[in-house]
Amino acid sequence: MASDKEFVAYAASQMAAAGTITYRSMFGEYGIYCDGKFVAQVSDNRLFIKPTAEGRAFLGDEIEEASPYPGAKPSILIGERIEDAAWLSELLQITERALPARKPKKPKKAKSAKTAKKE
Repeated sequence: MASDKEFVAYAASQMAAAGTITYRSMFGEYGIYCDGKFVAQVSDNRLFIKPTAEGRAFLGDEIEEASPYPGAKPSILIGERIEDAAWLSELLQITERALPARKPKKPKKAKSAKTAKKE
């Protein structure tokens, strides 16, 4: 079952205090980014946060892990706490800071004169 775009927009609005939140469709579901880093995903109208040691420490005993889809690595499943925008934003900030910086994209190779002539 694919996620509703309305649910994704709601989830993103609940974590707006964490930074610049964006999302995009990915493989029939949605990826969520905070300040340009992939930090969460929505699958079957459920919110999953990427697991980090810092995020687990913040959650303590509240942690519930599940796979967003068969064969995926377990992620932190956010259930009813999605309603708590301040808590969710704090978890997202902790997660974003703990994740490594994005790798810069490799620059595209310039076309050689030989290749350019063929076109």
